[in-house]
Amino acid sequence: MLIDTRAVHTLKQMSSDPVVALDLQHLIHLRHRLHQIPEIGYEEFKTSGLIREELAQKNIEFIEGLADSPTATIAWIGDLRKPCIALRADIDALPIREQTGLPYASTHDGMMHACGHDGHTAILLGTAEVLRHQADRLDVCVKLIFQPAEEGGGGAGRLVRAGVLDGTVGPKVQAIFGLHGWPGLKVGWVSSRPGPILAATDQFEVTFSGVGCHGAFPHLGRDPIVAASEAVINLQHIVSRDIDPTEPVVVTVGTFHAGTATNIIPDTARITGTSRTLTPTARSQVQNLVQRRCHAIASAHDCRADVSWTEGYPPTVNDSRMTEYVRKTAFSVVGQDRYIQASRPSMGGEDFAYYLESVPGCFFMIGVCPEDREVYPSLHSDRFDFTDAALSVGVRMFVNLVRHFQTDFAC
Repeated sequence: MLIDTRAVHTLKQMSSDPVVALDLQHLIHLRHRLHQIPEIGYEEFKTSGLIREELAQKNIEFIEGLADSPTATIAWIGDLRKPCIALRADIDALPIREQTGLPYASTHDGMMHACGHDGHTAILLGTAEVLRHQADRLDVCVKLIFQPAEEGGGGAGRLVRAGVLDGTVGPKVQAIFGLHGWPGLKVGWVSSRPGPILAATDQFEVTFSGVGCHGAFPHLGRDPIVAASEAVINLQHIVSRDIDPTEPVVVTVGTFHAGTATNIIPDTARITGTSRTLTPTARSQVQNLVQRRCHAIASAHDCRADVSWTEGYPPTVNDSRMTEYVRKTAFSVVGQDRYIQASRPSMGGEDFAYYLESVPGCFFMIGVCPEDREVYPSLHSDRFDFTDAALSVGVRMFVNLVRHFQTDFAC
């Protein structure tokens, strides 16, 4: 396995404090092994096998699988009588064919770690390696959550319902922290914000039903394509005319399916899309507006609209005290000049939101754009790769959040 010596050098520079005494080449090698075996949600059996192998070698206690989540792995370090904080890594990949050309590229055709979960998992395993040597000196116990199915499968919600936070599975959690590699930030930078940081991710599907006929005689039918086409444009008016201009909202139609031939007007046309909102009021308002507008447009064309709405992840809302703690920790890890408080949320989504609905915590970003690059492939790109030099930043953030937690909070 090839190791980027520049990444090792950068990691050593950033790991100069004794807190992170890691075999850096092993950590990089581990991340590359994870990158080679990407698996989609709830099917991460090779990935979870590798995680459990690493934990067993470190003599860290863990549970294999939970109800409806056989690939989840929950571990803990330290005295279970002490207050418990949790650290989470998502472990699943995406159904994308990798185009990076890397020597450690995916060996699973049509799947890749295009969102950097291989990096998140390696970071949490590296954190475990550091903390196990300090377990007797920690003021808290630490729960390590290796979570399946973040990419649309709602793995976090399943784990919360299974009791991963409330004390049913391991110690009861009082605070939780999670991170994500971010291509818009340089390696060595950290960012977060209090309050909403990511959006709710709802989906809708609308089927317009008309009357099919020959394309040369449209007056004999009722054209659902025209109705659906008008809806695609009209739904954009929700943001521009129905929502307070200061309220961030996105309505996107992503698919349009209709017809079988150029000279046939079909019986049905179907569109699907997503809504992104930050508040419960806006979330409910958009759902009602999509339904109202589609029904009205269908009626105007003497068609029928069947609207299906599926709630996705809730907004990811950071606790203000925990976010301030992350900010102070970042000051000590990367320096005050390398922490950025995000001025506004991203309209992407994250199932870490389910944890934050149950306990206070903070979700933060670490940079993965190399210092010598001006731009880097985006998340979910077939050319994205988690930057090895960012691994140390993630480990140091997690380790320091654990080591100083009781110093800052009376639990």
